[in-house]
Amino acid sequence: MSKTHILYVCQKMSPYLPEDRESLICRNLPQEIQKTNKEIRTFIPRFGCINERRNQLHEVIRLSGMNIVINDCDHQLIIKVASIPSARMQVYFIDNEDYYQRKKTLCDENNEMFKDNDERSIFYARGVIETVTKLQWSPDIVHCHDWFTAIIAMYVKDLYKDEPLFENSKVILSLYGNDFEGNLDSEIRSKVESEGGNPKNLELLDNPSYKNLILFTMQYVDGIIVTSDKVDKDIINYAKENNIDILEAYDEEVNTEEYSTFYDKILQR
Repeated sequence: MSKTHILYVCQKMSPYLPEDRESLICRNLPQEIQKTNKEIRTFIPRFGCINERRNQLHEVIRLSGMNIVINDCDHQLIIKVASIPSARMQVYFIDNEDYYQRKKTLCDENNEMFKDNDERSIFYARGVIETVTKLQWSPDIVHCHDWFTAIIAMYVKDLYKDEPLFENSKVILSLYGNDFEGNLDSEIRSKVESEGGNPKNLELLDNPSYKNLILFTMQYVDGIIVTSDKVDKDIINYAKENNIDILEAYDEEVNTEEYSTFYDKILQR
C-alpha cells in the first residue's frame, strides 16, 4: 500500500522566521506526521529576511526558470531548498525578485500591508503547484496554513482539477486568527478571473477583506483546523453550514494523533 502524501503550504516556519505558534506548528507538524509513515513536501515563501547563508539555502536549477504571468506581467519562478537535519526534512522555498526580496514579510516598517500582497499570494500558490507538477508528486492532502496560502485551494479544486496529479487531492486550511486590517488590492477579482477556470462567488472579492478572502477560498476546502479562539465565528459557521469538517486544535503542542486522524477522516470523504 502506497504512503499517503501530505503537501504542507506554509506562510511561515521556524527556524527560518521568528518563532510563534504558527511557525512552530509548521515546523513540527510535518516532522511528526512524517513519522507516521506518511510522505511529505513542505513549502514556504523565500521572504527577504530569511538568511540564505545561515540556513544553507541553494537553488534547484532543474525546478527553477519558468515564468508565471500575473496581471499581464512575467515573473520568474525560482525554487530553493534547505534541510532541517534534526528532522530529516527538506523545505522548498518559492522565490522571486519582484515579490520576495524585501526585508519584511507581509507588512512594511510601518506595519502597513504591502499593496501587492494579493499578487504575492497568487504567485506563491502558482509556484507551489508548478513545482509539485515538475516533481511529479501527487498530494493526497494539501494542508494550507493561514490566509496567504489559502487561494491555493481554488487552484487545486478548480484550475487543476483535471490534472491527474491533483484530481483526487483534498484541501485543508488551518486558521490562526491572524486577520489583516483593511483590504487586499481592489483588482484581485480581475486577477483571479484572468487565471482561468470557473471560480465561484467571485463577488466576495469585490470587497477583499480578510473574512471575504477566507470565505471565497472556503468554497474549495474539505476541512478546516481552528487553532485559536480568535478565528471569526462567521467563518466557523460557514464551515458548519456547508458540511466542511472542522478540527479544533487549541493545544500549544502538536497532537500528532489528532491531526493524523483528521487527515484520515478527510481522505474518506
